[in-house]
Amino acid sequence: MSDDRKAALVRITGRVQGVSYRVWTRNEATRLGLTGWVRNEEDGSVTALIAGPDTAVLAMIERFWHGPSGASVSGVETELTVTEEMPAGFRITG
Repeated sequence: MSDDRKAALVRITGRVQGVSYRVWTRNEATRLGLTGWVRNEEDGSVTALIAGPDTAVLAMIERFWHGPSGASVSGVETELTVTEEMPAGFRITG
């Protein structure tokens, strides 16, 4: 991955399930030109892997704090990561 591209694994907590958070994430990520995936977790959180240009990844991390209407985000934990292969496009995986 070149220096101007980033990948981040992000865990979002709060009221983030049942409010279309995954659909909102896919739409925002696509709008920013990011690739990756998003899924619900059994503990009520949402996890996303996002990759793309540095500025777009940082913008998406900031947007995770707001989410769609109806969401109430209490935490956004971000871990920068390196991935060998990223999926094409942005998918909801679970």
